[in-house]
Amino acid sequence: MTHDAPPAAGTSLLRESARRTLELEQQAIAALAGRLDDAFDHACELILACRGRVVVTGMGKSGHVAGKIAATLASTGTPAFFVHPGEASHGDLGMITPGDVVLALSNSGETAEVTALLPLLKRMGTPLISMTGRPGSTLARHAEAHLDAGVEREACPLDLAPTSSTTAALALGDALAVALLESRGFTAEEFALSHPGGSLGKRLLLRVADLMHEGSRLPRVDLGSPLRDALLEITRQGLGFTCVVDADGRLAGVYTDGDLRRTLDQHSDLSGLTVDDVMTRPGKRVAPDTLAAEAVRIMEDNRISALAVVDADGRPVGALHMHDLLASGVI
Repeated sequence: MTHDAPPAAGTSLLRESARRTLELEQQAIAALAGRLDDAFDHACELILACRGRVVVTGMGKSGHVAGKIAATLASTGTPAFFVHPGEASHGDLGMITPGDVVLALSNSGETAEVTALLPLLKRMGTPLISMTGRPGSTLARHAEAHLDAGVEREACPLDLAPTSSTTAALALGDALAVALLESRGFTAEEFALSHPGGSLGKRLLLRVADLMHEGSRLPRVDLGSPLRDALLEITRQGLGFTCVVDADGRLAGVYTDGDLRRTLDQHSDLSGLTVDDVMTRPGKRVAPDTLAAEAVRIMEDNRISALAVVDADGRPVGALHMHDLLASGVI
């Protein structure tokens, strides 16, 4: 027995549904700005004065949003973590201390698992910030600061599935995190410290000294060396260049694969040449504490693939190749 496949829904109808959803959620977020009041300031003040951590809690879809808000706070300079309200009533309340601040999410403001925590929080003296869609709800009335995340209606055509309400709560949580971030003067470098494994963390944390070749892996020859010695050093170290140092050990210049091509183009006989005759003076260089991302920019701007790394006296202490930057994930 065969069945005919049901006709595909009209693409225009699918897009219209998607547009309607996005417009309703956009309206929900836009309405939040007009409702920001002194309670938002007070919520920020409670968190800024907090000696412990922000404990974020919520049930169901609000719980998922609460987890994301906790992660955003933690990554932007406000120590925070999520506690499931159901588990809190069965032992995890021990994770909360009087020095913490609790941020509780519930669209109705009446979620049983969340409101069950109220007497316990009051007994501990832990400040409570609530985020609900009903300013007159139990959770809102018992909070030191209430953030109104109410929406006119859900994007769901049945007005049932949490859609606009969760989007609004998520956006309000972002607004809270960013306000705290700016108040603390949180920097990109501090952000990188909590994201060491990400590309941003690598760009802001890794220094040339972390990646450079040093010691016996540093290619170098002395001024006056036969060109043949420079070529052998380049081949031996495999970095595509060598440092050329003067009698005091300071960098006088570099000789690169590109210099070799120019040498071959300009000289028919290489036997009598010294590295001094054909090297690039003074040669691009960086300090060991230079950000690896800055080294990338120097290489790209000058269309080179390697850099000499010198100390404060101009003496080579390392060599950096573009491959090292690629391998580290900086680029």
